[in-house]
Amino acid sequence: MSGGPYLIDLFSGAGGFSRGFRDSGFRVLLAIDNDESAAKTFSANFPGTSVLNEDIRDVSCDDVLYLAGRRTVDVVIGSPPCEPFTAANPRRLREPLDRLYSDPVGSLVLEYVRIVECAKPRIFVLENVPGILEGELKQALRTEFARAGYGTLFFNVLRAEEFGNPSRRTRVFVSNVRIDPPRRGPRRTVWDAIGDLPSPSRDPAIPNHDPPPSMSLRRLRRVARLRFGTALVKYRGYGGRLYPNLIRLDPRREAPTVLGSSRFVHPYEPRLLTVREQARLMSYPDDHVFLGGRDEQYNQVGESVPPALSSAIAMYLLELLPGTP
Repeated sequence: MSGGPYLIDLFSGAGGFSRGFRDSGFRVLLAIDNDESAAKTFSANFPGTSVLNEDIRDVSCDDVLYLAGRRTVDVVIGSPPCEPFTAANPRRLREPLDRLYSDPVGSLVLEYVRIVECAKPRIFVLENVPGILEGELKQALRTEFARAGYGTLFFNVLRAEEFGNPSRRTRVFVSNVRIDPPRRGPRRTVWDAIGDLPSPSRDPAIPNHDPPPSMSLRRLRRVARLRFGTALVKYRGYGGRLYPNLIRLDPRREAPTVLGSSRFVHPYEPRLLTVREQARLMSYPDDHVFLGGRDEQYNQVGESVPPALSSAIAMYLLELLPGTP
C-alpha cells in the first residue's frame, strides 16, 4: 500500500468500486459494509485494508478517523443502496423526497454525507441509479452536501459500457468535482468476456466457476427455444413496468445490466451463467474471489460498480490530486 492517495469506501460491498481505485494506485484505508459475506469478500481481496462489518448508522466519526489511522483522506467513495430510488422496485415510495428522508434504506445516503463531513476528503464520489435525481432529490442532495461543507456538486452520468465493461450500466456519480474520463473503444461483447472460459467445474484455478443452479426439465425446454436477447420471464417494477429476467445472452453484443436479482442464460448452452461468468460481464478479474452462499455471490456481483468503470474514474481523479503521497 505504499504511495498513492488515501481512500475510504462506504457501502463497499464486494469491492468493485475500490478495485478500480486500488489497481490505479490508490491506498484503500477503510471499507464499511453491513453485509457479512460482502465484508468477508472485501477482506479476502483487500488484505491490507481495515474492513468494518457494521451498520453505518452505528459508526461514529471517531470510529472512522481511528480506523483510517488519523490520516488525511483524499477520496471517499461509496454506493448507498439503490432500491429506494430505482424504478425496478415496485415498492418504491411515490414522493421522491420521501425516498431520501422517510425510507430508512434511502436515508442511508444521508449517512454517507455524514461520513464525508467527518472525513473531509478532497474529493468524494457517491454512486447510485439515475433515479436518485428525480423530482426534488437533486436539490435536496445539493442542500445536504452544502451543509457538510461542499457547496459545489456535480451529477456525472456515466455508462459503464463506454469504458470497457461488457454489460450495459448507466449510473450517476455525485461528486464535488466534474468526472469525465476518456471513453474506451471498441466496446466489449458477451463473448469477448466469457468465450474463453471452460465448462463450469469446481476447479480452484477459476474461482466461483462452479456449476450454476439447475433448472427443471420444463424450464430447460423453454430455455432451448429462447432466441438471443429474449427473456424467459418478466417481473413488474414500480408503476407496473415489466422487467426481463433469465435472458439468453447475445454473444455479439454487450449484456444487459447485471443486477443482484438477475440471472442470464448462456448464449450456446442450456444453463444459467456461473458467478464467474457474471463477474466477467462486470469486468472483474478472475483473481477477485466472492465468498458466501451462491445467491450472495451473485448479488455481490450485481450490486457492484464495475472495476473497468471505477478504474476510469480513478485515473481521471489522479490528475486532479497533485501532491498526494
